[in-house]
Amino acid sequence: MWADTLLILVISICTALLGEGVTWVLVYRTEKYIKLKSEIEKQSKKLEKKKEAQGDVANLDRSKKRKMEQDEEKLKNTNRDLTMVKMKSMFAIGFAFTALLSMFNTIFDGRVVAKLPFTPIYWVQGLSHRNLLGEDMTDCSFIFLYILCTMSIRQNIQKALGFAPSRAASKQAGSMWNPDPNKYKW
Repeated sequence: MWADTLLILVISICTALLGEGVTWVLVYRTEKYIKLKSEIEKQSKKLEKKKEAQGDVANLDRSKKRKMEQDEEKLKNTNRDLTMVKMKSMFAIGFAFTALLSMFNTIFDGRVVAKLPFTPIYWVQGLSHRNLLGEDMTDCSFIFLYILCTMSIRQNIQKALGFAPSRAASKQAGSMWNPDPNKYKW
């Protein structure tokens, strides 16, 4: 079981490095990506400085507020363009990882690769105990351990290689998980 666990850890490190390598070849070294990334950095720093200098957005006059909203919209559009540049890489990686995942899934099918120190919540048990015999829900399947390892390792590899977005850019960008708090005020 320990050998399988370590093998899955090595597999997830290798696939994360492979994914970042493909992304570097298809995206990170292109001139368009470099230009868009520097533009996002510049815009987000400029917007952050404006927000710090002007303080509360509610107390601004209409022209300054409109200018700040235009800057935020410009930053969102640049982020969208950057995401579109990354899209071709995401499709290539998704296709390759699906093939690798199905291959590894057949290799580790029905094998307990780790023992969880907890019983997963009900709706996660289908993934953590996938294709395993028995009723012990602390038994861990390949797919669950691989997903956990890959999620944690890939983020750290991106940070180590300098491919992760800066804190200022991710703070300004807003996403489904971090929406703009002023957007839906009445």
